[in-house]
Amino acid sequence: MLIDKQFIKICTIDDLKENLGKRFIIDNSEIAVFKVEGEIYALSNICPHQKSAIIFDGLIECGKVICPAHGWEFDLATGNQAGGRRGLTSYPVFIHGRDVYIKMIEKDINW
Repeated sequence: MLIDKQFIKICTIDDLKENLGKRFIIDNSEIAVFKVEGEIYALSNICPHQKSAIIFDGLIECGKVICPAHGWEFDLATGNQAGGRRGLTSYPVFIHGRDVYIKMIEKDINW
């Protein structure tokens, strides 16, 4: 099977624990990956509040990840905050067999 070259293998499904995040650094990008009810989600690991790389350690609740330091909530599927406000970059995920791939999105950071 041909996989888009923008998709990068980051782990296997077995490397992820249910309702716990895992941190990856890919091409200097911080990525938080979560397995929730069998679905895999990939978000930026940097909380926009104080630019802390801690999202992977957040609490999972009702389809959201809650920043462990600031309490900000982000939708696992979109990365958005309540009301559709932008929050975290969400990365497309592709599963092939037991392998987990994410599509890296180049983004200019304007902090």
